[in-house]
Amino acid sequence: MNVKTLSAVLGASFAVGFLPVDAYSADFSGYFRTGVGDSTQGGKQSCFQLPGAQSKYRLGNECEQYLELDLRQDLLSLDDGSVLSVEGMAQFYNEYGHEPKFDGEHGYTRMSQLYAEWSKMPALNGGSFWAGRRYYNRNDINISDYFYWNQSSTGFGFDQVALGDLKYSYVFSRKDNVFQKDFVTRHDVTVSGFNTNPGGEVQLGVSYLDKPSREDAHQGWSVVAQHKQVAFLGGINKFAVQYGRGPGTALGYTGDSTLDQSNKSWRVVEFFDWQMTHAFSGQVELVYQKDTRPDGDDQNWLSVGVRPIYAITDQFKLITEVGRDQVEAADGTRKLTKYTVAPTWSPKGPGFWDRPEIRLYYTYATWNKAAQRAAGLQSPGSALSDTGAFGTDLHGSNVGVQVEYWWK
Repeated sequence: MNVKTLSAVLGASFAVGFLPVDAYSADFSGYFRTGVGDSTQGGKQSCFQLPGAQSKYRLGNECEQYLELDLRQDLLSLDDGSVLSVEGMAQFYNEYGHEPKFDGEHGYTRMSQLYAEWSKMPALNGGSFWAGRRYYNRNDINISDYFYWNQSSTGFGFDQVALGDLKYSYVFSRKDNVFQKDFVTRHDVTVSGFNTNPGGEVQLGVSYLDKPSREDAHQGWSVVAQHKQVAFLGGINKFAVQYGRGPGTALGYTGDSTLDQSNKSWRVVEFFDWQMTHAFSGQVELVYQKDTRPDGDDQNWLSVGVRPIYAITDQFKLITEVGRDQVEAADGTRKLTKYTVAPTWSPKGPGFWDRPEIRLYYTYATWNKAAQRAAGLQSPGSALSDTGAFGTDLHGSNVGVQVEYWWK
C-alpha cells in the first residue's frame, strides 16, 4: 500500500471513529488493521504460519490490509417493545505487497453481513428471529485470531429464546461463509445459561450437517461444551471441548462432505485475558487438536502462546508475544516458534482491549526441517519454504509498523 493510500484510509477511519454516534441515522461500527514491513534479509515482509496449524500468532505477523464497515438501522419499534432492524457489513481484504484493489488473486471485497432481525420479541420471551447472512456466535482467541466455534452463516435463526432459566438458539443455514463451494444444509442448536458457579456459565452446542445429493457425500455432526468464567484475574477465562465426525470434523464450520463417519476430530481450547493491575494485562492460550483419518493422514496440532502487556504510561505500552505451534503428521513433526517485541502508542488507554494501537515491531521466528519441507509442498514461496524470503534458512525476522483500530 503506498503512502498516499495509507494516509487516506487512516485519516478517514480515525475521523469516522471519533465522530459522535448521533451524527448518523444508523449505528456505525468498524474495524481495520494496516501496516508496512520488511524482511531483515531483504525484500518484503513474509509472515510465519506452520503448515497444518489453523492459526498463527498475529502480533507483528499479519501480512494484509483489512477493513470492516458495519451499519445497523432500527426500522420500526412496535407497541410490544420488539424492534425490527437491518444490518450490513462490507469487508475489504488485500494481501500485503500488492496494490489495494481488493479483488482478484490477492484480495477481495464482499458483504460479510446482510440480514434483518426482529428482536426483543415477547412471543420468544425476549429472543429474536433473524434471516440473511450474519456473523453469529463467534468465539475467538484474539492473539491468534482463531475462531474455534463460529456459527456465522447464510440462513435464518432464533436467538436467545428464554425457557425457564436457560436460553435456546437455533440456526438453519446453507453456507457458513461465501467461500464454501457446495451448499450444505446445516442445523445448529445452542443452549446457554447453565450457571455452574459464581461468575461461571456453561454453553452446549450441537451441529448436524445433512448429506448433500452427491453420491460421494456424507452426513456429519459435532458437539461442543464451553465454560466461561468472568472476573478471572480481572478478565475472562474460556475452556471448551469439541468433537466431530465426518464433515463435522471442521469443528465449528462446514467441513469436507466427502469425509465419512470414520473420520474423527476433537479439540481442547483454554485461554484467558487478564488485567491484574492498571499497568499489567495480556492474554494466554492453549489449543490441542487431534485428527484421525482412515487413510493414515492423522495429525495432532498443539499451540501455546502468550501476549503480556506492560503500560509504562496511560498511552504508551510495551507489548511482547511468544507463540509455539507444533504439528505431528505422517511426514514428521513440524515446529515453529515466533517472538515479537512491539513498543506501542495507545491513545485511548493502557488495557489489553484498548484501541487504537500504533505499534513498531520486531518479529523473529525459528522452524525445523519438517516444517520447511511441508511448506515447500503445501505453500511454495511462503516464509517457511525454501523458496520463500528466507531461502534455506530455518529462521527469519521482520520489522515494521502496524495500526489496529475498532470502534462502536
